Amino acid sequence: MEGTQISTAEAVIDNGSFGTRTIRFETGRLARQAAGSVAVYLDDDTMLLSATTAGKQPKDQFDFFPLTVDVEERMYSVGRIPGSFFRREGRPSEDAILTCRLIDRPLRPTFTKGLRNEVQVVITVMALNPQDLYDVVAINAASASTQIAGLPFSGPVGGVRVALIRGQWVAFPTHAQLEEAVFDMVVAGRIAGDDVAIMMVEAEATDRTIELIAGGATAPTEDVVAQGLDAAKPFIRALCEAQITLAQAAAKPTADFPLFPDYQPDVYDAVERLSIADIREAMQIVSKADREARLDDIKKVVQAEVAIEFAGREKEVSAAIRSVTKKVVRDRVLREKVRIDGRGLTDIRTLGAEVDVLPRVHGSALFERGETQILGVTTLNMLRMEQQLDTLNPDNRKRYMHNYNFPPYSTGETGRVGSPKRREIGHGALAERALLPVLPSREEFPYAIRQVSEA
Repeated sequence: MEGTQISTAEAVIDNGSFGTRTIRFETGRLARQAAGSVAVYLDDDTMLLSATTAGKQPKDQFDFFPLTVDVEERMYSVGRIPGSFFRREGRPSEDAILTCRLIDRPLRPTFTKGLRNEVQVVITVMALNPQDLYDVVAINAASASTQIAGLPFSGPVGGVRVALIRGQWVAFPTHAQLEEAVFDMVVAGRIAGDDVAIMMVEAEATDRTIELIAGGATAPTEDVVAQGLDAAKPFIRALCEAQITLAQAAAKPTADFPLFPDYQPDVYDAVERLSIADIREAMQIVSKADREARLDDIKKVVQAEVAIEFAGREKEVSAAIRSVTKKVVRDRVLREKVRIDGRGLTDIRTLGAEVDVLPRVHGSALFERGETQILGVTTLNMLRMEQQLDTLNPDNRKRYMHNYNFPPYSTGETGRVGSPKRREIGHGALAERALLPVLPSREEFPYAIRQVSEA
């Protein structure tokens, strides 16, 4: 278009006998009102648009960085009309929510500490080859749009999925290739000198892992997985270098944003002097409830002691107490090799398991680890009761459904109950992925299975 300055950069990923994948970054064509927007293409067949925007005024009343990541799946991207009554996209799918969490984890720590302006990153899936997985493309898109947005951001961050297929680690595998994979993982990181610093790893076996290993495929041992992390590093470097090239051509200068550190040094010094001995003593209490009660008492005493000296800075005092507590725990682990409740570095909490806890249900079990409990409840039904999915994923049915509920009373607190939050969806998906490889096949066990974990 007339007057439009379009900048591009690309990374070519060489998978040897599995061919190459080309990731192209483009900015200047779409969403020009956003602080930063980048379209990312995978082999010119899949396209995601990421737009990053920052609020003009800081939310200094927050004691956290208000970053929001949203993924919008558009059904037109795969040539389909939504199957809902209204025939338009509604609430995000589970895949979209899991992708949001996947992006947030490496992106959040890359912002300057103390930033309190709201930052929102919206990734829209606009075109998708049904054989491609868009989640790792979204990580790179989010990083690239944030990198050029003029924010205090120490990126870029590169993300790649690598799968162990026929003894080789393959980057950006397709759904068809994953059918042959023994193991796959998403790795995110950034360039650190001559190396790549890995920031996040999310790994899983596949549905066919046991079958493939029995047939002679390479097992994902610790050494093999470590090789996979090393194999991911050159791919991440290539993706980060492409983003750097794009930023050199199109990035806005970093604006001045007010920073709100958790506390000033004078507050920390006073809190540490008054509380560190008592906190060390409290950290030796084995019972979690008793330990937290004692820490609450210490907090009240310290707040009363410094109330006059640091009037109006109560939030800093609370943050400093948390920091001193963290320091005490860390020092005890490193120096005494002892964790909070007295366990050594290799000790695990007491484990307990009990079955047939609930009457009438198809199956139930209570599992305990220390003071943490999970009540698992299993329900079976005919295959017609399996979940039908209307998403961008080529799999449109789910036979095994794992839901996780985390009500506020689980941690002795009050709060909202109702529809599941992102954390609950993420934990349920994590447990589901862990169990899928060991479940009997549809042919061996032709039933829909729903597992609910009550925290």
